[in-house]
This record gives sequence, structure tokens and C-alpha cells, in this order.
Amino acid sequence: MSLWKRTVYKSVCLSLALLVAITVFQRSLTPSQFLQEPPPASLRQQKAQKPSGLLVNPDSFWKSAKEVVTPTPVVSQRPQAWDVNTTNCSANVNLTHQPWFQGLEPHFQQFLLYRHCRYFPMLLNHPEKCSGDVYLLVVVKSIIVQHDRREQESAGRGRGAVRTLFLLGKASKPEEQSHYQQLLAYEDRIYGDILQWDFLDSFFNLTLKEIHFLKWLDIYCPDVRFVFKGDDDVFVNPTNLLEFLADRRPQEDLFVGDVLHHARPIRRKDSKYYIPGILYNQNSYPPYAGGGGFLMAGGLAQRLHHSCDTLELYPIDDVFLGMCLEVLGVRPMAHEGFKTFGISRNRNSRMNKEPCFFRSMLVVHKLLPTELLAMWELVHGNLTCSRKLQVL
Repeated sequence: MSLWKRTVYKSVCLSLALLVAITVFQRSLTPSQFLQEPPPASLRQQKAQKPSGLLVNPDSFWKSAKEVVTPTPVVSQRPQAWDVNTTNCSANVNLTHQPWFQGLEPHFQQFLLYRHCRYFPMLLNHPEKCSGDVYLLVVVKSIIVQHDRREQESAGRGRGAVRTLFLLGKASKPEEQSHYQQLLAYEDRIYGDILQWDFLDSFFNLTLKEIHFLKWLDIYCPDVRFVFKGDDDVFVNPTNLLEFLADRRPQEDLFVGDVLHHARPIRRKDSKYYIPGILYNQNSYPPYAGGGGFLMAGGLAQRLHHSCDTLELYPIDDVFLGMCLEVLGVRPMAHEGFKTFGISRNRNSRMNKEPCFFRSMLVVHKLLPTELLAMWELVHGNLTCSRKLQVL
């Protein structure tokens, strides 16, 4: 064979070998697989599917992997049950070396040392309260020793169920914990309406009670339509509440109560609501509803849970909820039927004892247990009033 023919022959062989190598590389085949019969179409599709979800296509081999990624379904992160089972919280001792911290009052120091401890185990739980169609969930903040204030009332036939729950922590005094806890367990066996968590009941821990309930609601009661939340010393007229809700939708941004605008932080140290400047340095709070009693839509309550989780805890619970609403861009709505400071702020006013005013209200705050029961009997008895206030 002449030298010219040998040269051409070698060039053709090299070209053929190069073509085979490129084909094998693109198709991810071994040389032995390349020489076999082509697999069936269904088998080829299975082999083209990589475990990572990327589709291997010769036409798209040089394209970015981002362009061929199969979308991953969004999986809900909502836990199926209360997921805090142990109390594992230690003080943030790094704060103790700060000069500003050393100048604070002891109860503020205590609050800041443990502010990062957000969630605690449940001691009493009743997820069955949210079974079925729950129209209105009435949630009452209480403490373990005030069993005389925990009363139940049902209403709202035809609109779905109205359920009642009481929110509690543990007794704040060590000598009360064992005795009262046994009484509380007995009370709960009778009524089955108490949610209790493993933290001490105190004024600053009212904010813990807010976020624990919102988390509980998100887990166990995501379909509730409306939520009323109040203290155990408020007079609530369920008939008026339901009348107010008759033309409302659970999907709207409804948060209604006795709203305070441009309220200023109190700097007097003798006040229960005193806040040092180091804890809040703004001139005023965002709008918020007085914590004595407010009403909100179920959908907003779930969003409120997630917005509150983005903020550091604040020692005044109703102000804290106003901050959470501000994160969502939701403004609370004021309503004349919510009186969280009494019908008249003058404690000696006769209006605060007049049942005809109470009959027209939705919520009136600050009554003693005996006053609550007496007013309830008067309002729901054979009461005759000269005229009815139009507040709904």
C-alpha cells in the first residue's frame, strides 16, 4: 500500500474513533453498551432520568442545569402536633457584662436573660376542641388560682360551633404549684377546656401566652373562622359578637377591639407598664388593641403566628401583637362596642354599673367575678331599657 493511501486510511480510522468517543461520552455509555442493540424507548426514558431530577438530553447537554430542573413541590412546614417536649433554656449570660444591663431593674434583667426562650412543653392539651366546623373560638387568658373566673357560655347555633378554651401557665409561687396543679387537673377532667404550658404565669410572660396560643392554633385549629381572645375579668356578650361577625369573612384582615393610637411608652418606674429606653427607644407604639378583649379572623391569626416569630419578645403583650400586625401591614380596627377600660374610664361612674349599657356592648373589661355573674344575670334577665345603643 502506498504511503499516501496509508495516510488517508489512518485519518479515516482516527476520525471514526473520535466520533465513537464523543457519542459514548454524550450518552454516558460504556464501549460495550455502545455496540449493543438500542434499548426499547421506555427503557431509554428510564435511563435518561437521573436520581437528582435532572433530565439528560443530548440537545441540552451544554445547557445550565438550572434550566432543566424539575420543580420541587412545596411541602408545608406546619407540625402535626406540639413539637416542644423538653425545657432546655439557659440564661444569656453574655448580657450580664454589659453596663446598660447592670443598670436595669431585676425583673427586666430576668426578662432579657431568658427572652430567647420562646416555646415550652404543653402540660394540658385539647386538640379535639377544634374538631368539626368551628365558627368562633373563645380564648380566655387566666391564671391557675383564679378558677372562680372560668365560666363557659355557648351560642351561635346554625353558624358552626362556638368553643371555649382557657390559657394558663404554671403557678408563679413554688408553694402553690403542687396543690393548685392537682386542682387544675381535676377541673380540666370535668370541663376539658384548659391549655397549659410549662412556664410561670407572670405579667411579662403574657407575651409567651400569646405566641404559644398562636402556634397551637396554627397546628390544631387552622380552619377556625374567627377567634375572640380576652382576659378572665371581661364581660362578653356572645350574641352581639355573633351579630357583628354575621357579614364578615374569615379571609379578611379583621382585627378589631379598643384600639390605641400613638400611645407612648411609659417611662415612670412606679408604673406597671414602665419600659426603659434601652428596651424600646421609639417615641410611640404602633396601633394596638387593648389586651382585655379583641376579635380576629382565623386566616389573619395564622399569619400573625408567623409574623410574631420574626420579632423579639416584648414584655407588654398587647403592644407586642400591635408590632406583629405592623409587620403584616395590618391596622387594627377600633369599635365602640369594645371597652377594655370600662364603659367609662372613671371607675366611679354609674355607667360602669348600668346593665342597659352592657347589653349593647360586645366586650367590657375589668369586672370582679361577682360583678361578672351579677351583670350576666341582669343583661340576660327581664331587662327593660328606655333605648338601645347602636354600636354594632
